[in-house]
Amino acid sequence: MSANLSMFLRIVADSFGRRPRHKLLTGAALALGMGVVTAALSVSLDVGDRLAKEFRSLGANLVVTPQADSLPLEIGGVDYRPVNAGAYLPEADLPKLKTIFWHNNIVAFAPILEVRAKALPFAHGGGQLGNWMEGVPIVGTWADNALPLPDGGEFQAGIAKTNPWWQVDGRWFSDHTMECVVGAAFAKKNHIKIGDSISLATGYVTKIPAPLKITGILTSGGPEDEAIVVPLTRAQSFARKPGQYRKLYVSALTKPEDAFAKRDPKSFTPAEYDRWFCTPYISSIAFQIQQALPGTDVRVIRKVAEGERQILTRVRMLLWLVTGAALLAAALAVGASSAASVIERRTEIGLMKALGAGSGTVGFLLAAEQLLLAFVGGGAGYAIGIVLARLLGERIFGAAPEPSLIVFFVIIALAAGVTILGSAFPLRRASQYEPAPILRGE
Repeated sequence: MSANLSMFLRIVADSFGRRPRHKLLTGAALALGMGVVTAALSVSLDVGDRLAKEFRSLGANLVVTPQADSLPLEIGGVDYRPVNAGAYLPEADLPKLKTIFWHNNIVAFAPILEVRAKALPFAHGGGQLGNWMEGVPIVGTWADNALPLPDGGEFQAGIAKTNPWWQVDGRWFSDHTMECVVGAAFAKKNHIKIGDSISLATGYVTKIPAPLKITGILTSGGPEDEAIVVPLTRAQSFARKPGQYRKLYVSALTKPEDAFAKRDPKSFTPAEYDRWFCTPYISSIAFQIQQALPGTDVRVIRKVAEGERQILTRVRMLLWLVTGAALLAAALAVGASSAASVIERRTEIGLMKALGAGSGTVGFLLAAEQLLLAFVGGGAGYAIGIVLARLLGERIFGAAPEPSLIVFFVIIALAAGVTILGSAFPLRRASQYEPAPILRGE
């Protein structure tokens, strides 16, 4: 048995070394096809996490409000409820956000407290820039606050991460200081510049409060352009709500929701519930946040979440189409090369059959040659694909996907499958050759 196997392998190796032109063309077609497939698979496996991180630069995808609040009035992801109405939430509960099952997916959050107050601006030299202005919108939040966590660590939270489209000319204020930033429209209307200051007060003013230094001019493209943004503690003092806030923006890394994730969790079986809970769907993360922060209503900013899902789905579909096209092209190239090789070797095949080789033996021999070629071409294609994937990853995402052993084995299996499928018809035709007509030269 071992002698027969050794003879068979020697024949395969000898045959593989002949006709290098056909072998080179077939191997090149396989290598290029598998290279494209490797790059597409590597990027596809990595694209979800990469795009999720890129999407988080677009801002928050969850908003938390008091459950006992008034009826939500939201249009296009913008909350139009009165800013001074409704219930409040305790700031002390915020560290619990980093204790949920998917705590590592919570990349940013920022509490918001909005009030209205009187404002009196001062020039950098100290002179007043006008009179007291009534009913000025004040937005209290964190700019970049180091929040202590239950495990002893710290988490940097703030509006600069949840609302990155808020552009500040100058710099953000430092939390827990007498600093602020003012909206661009408000600053232009009142001739305010960076370095000026502004006093804020509520109720009847008997003494001008210590002013807040203006460290930046905010451009948000929203109502904040007409407001003054201050540290959360200042807004809490104006609203007489120490340690409380009204709204919380949360930015979380999520997996795009599929049909399963859109089902009502109450309809899940225990196994389905565990699968949903242990998958970073935005709905499951919202549910976990609601469990961690009692008395809250956690809503998905659908405009952001749906946009992320559609983009990721289309990118993945494009990558799968590229993969399918590369596999089809490789199969056609292998089939054409295999057919030409069988025609050239017609006499050799007839001679093998005349010497007693059966159709199965001939077909197995030719298939073994093709498989050996598939392993060589697949390995070369994997190497080419890793280089291509690195180029694509660095150009598109700024970071290359890591090589994966799983992808290597998948590529080798695909190369073998493509080769067998592409060669199936020529090999079947070769196994049906009759030796007599061939040896007679017919």
